[in-house]
Amino acid sequence: MVDTLTKEARSALMSRVRQKDTSPEVRLRKRLHAEGLRYVLHPPSLPGRPDLVFPKHRIVVFVHGCFWHGHTCRAGRVASSNHSYWSAKIAANQARDHRKAAELLALGWRVATVWECETKGARLDQTVSFMTELIRSDDLPEGA
Repeated sequence: MVDTLTKEARSALMSRVRQKDTSPEVRLRKRLHAEGLRYVLHPPSLPGRPDLVFPKHRIVVFVHGCFWHGHTCRAGRVASSNHSYWSAKIAANQARDHRKAAELLALGWRVATVWECETKGARLDQTVSFMTELIRSDDLPEGA
């Protein structure tokens, strides 16, 4: 399918997609702050500029949008229009995510990912409980 917007209009639209202070990120960090956890936001000195950094606990948290990072939930499905473009873009995002996580691990950080869908409704309570326990623990379980 052909893009219905001009290149300039598409660029203007895409420039409004937030990279930090997104709704899922703000929801999570407000709740973690209420749990007494203190963090640093988006430090440029760390690979990938993690959304939340807990220096005391040596853990970083990325809050990923399900669509933009190719989550397996319903919201993570690739768009049906311009499928080849979006598939390549999301694959590149995932490759970058893995690369940055590996760099952080090599620097001695624990890395966790929270998906957008995990910050909505009742799932937010579960996510906050899990993340609070994870941040305060010494180990990062498989698949976090």
